[in-house]
Amino acid sequence: MVLRARRVLVDGVLRPAAVLVDGSRIAAVGPRDVVVPGAQEITLADDEVLLPGLVDTHVHVNEPGRTEWEGFASATRAAAAGGVTTIVDMPLNSLPPTIDVPALETKRAAAQGQCHVDVAFWGGAVPGNERELRPLHEAGVVGVKCFLVDSGVPEFPPLPDPRPALRALAEFDGLLIAHAEDGALIRPASGRRYADFVASRPRASEDSAIASLLAAARSTGARVHVVHLSSAAALPLLAAAREDGVRVTVETCPHYLALTAEEVPDGDTRFKCCPPVREAGNRDALWQGLVDGTIDMVVSDHSPCTPDLKRIEDGDFGTAWGGIASLQIGLPVVWTEARARGIALADVVTWMSRRPADLVGLTHKGRIEPGADADLTVFAPDATFTVGPLHHRNPITPYAGRTLHGAVRATCLRGAPITDGDAPRGRLLSREDARV
Repeated sequence: MVLRARRVLVDGVLRPAAVLVDGSRIAAVGPRDVVVPGAQEITLADDEVLLPGLVDTHVHVNEPGRTEWEGFASATRAAAAGGVTTIVDMPLNSLPPTIDVPALETKRAAAQGQCHVDVAFWGGAVPGNERELRPLHEAGVVGVKCFLVDSGVPEFPPLPDPRPALRALAEFDGLLIAHAEDGALIRPASGRRYADFVASRPRASEDSAIASLLAAARSTGARVHVVHLSSAAALPLLAAAREDGVRVTVETCPHYLALTAEEVPDGDTRFKCCPPVREAGNRDALWQGLVDGTIDMVVSDHSPCTPDLKRIEDGDFGTAWGGIASLQIGLPVVWTEARARGIALADVVTWMSRRPADLVGLTHKGRIEPGADADLTVFAPDATFTVGPLHHRNPITPYAGRTLHGAVRATCLRGAPITDGDAPRGRLLSREDARV
């Protein structure tokens, strides 16, 4: 099969090209008019761009145990509709949490045969499970996650001192990803006023926790990754740590790049997440952090729940579940904001495909090049649509009714399109898949 387009993202640049697919892999990338005898021909429309499938390394699938929140079938169908061909499932909100090998096996069994896209798994680091980290690594997780503050679920307790886990991970160069907030600087929140909720989780709580994490990484030599960065005030800390040789990477999320505290209506708990969506000036500084390279990537932190837990009826930000559903629409959300800022589509897609793939070692994902998996997305960047029904099990999202730029028109997994009614073809990935 050969796919031809006026714009194909190759080596970080959009250019005319033909992509030759042989089975499940990309065999070659050549001039748009190259002759390929006997190949099935697919030519994209002039308004379409051929992109690598996105890689989302921050997805809470919640199955087994809380499948009424989300599950592998619904999450991966939503991912495919949004041009995402690989997700990495978080270790918590499922029951049991993925903090040892038996729990990982339980999760893989739950996912088997349900996935429309490829799925890899994070393990979890909690107090006292340091001896489980190497077995989890050997069983195939791409890294382990910890919370430096209360996670919101009792079966996944916080890890206030990450150094024991980091020392264990350093022995085999494992990766620790961290939810970085300092509980000592967080105040209880209640009520419908969004300003009160934001004030209860100030930027200082993130900055303090990130500083502690960086100090622990510096002392142990281990690799760390900061998830869902919200506080732009932490960017100088992160940049300075990198200059000092600390091995740290950073992600942010569509909601921190597109939403602002000023626009959140009181009582609209669809906007609640932790750490919170902050002010417009903070959002602008996060964009600058992406452009200058301090922030490495953009991933969803898709964390849905049922309407009752979101407290839609009473609008109490203190008791509502904190999480924003965006897996299906992350690319249009980020692209809508980026194009208004003059930021190139190639940069957006690199932040959402190659960079997260590289974080977890899936270097045959998130790129259009010979030898890579033929995971491809057909995207119309100038098309617009209004956010309506989504494939998420609980499609409660602050983006409902918004008009966004950029429509995903087709998604291919290893050379074959993902369409409604198809049997799931996604694979369950392990660390052994990382450098195939």
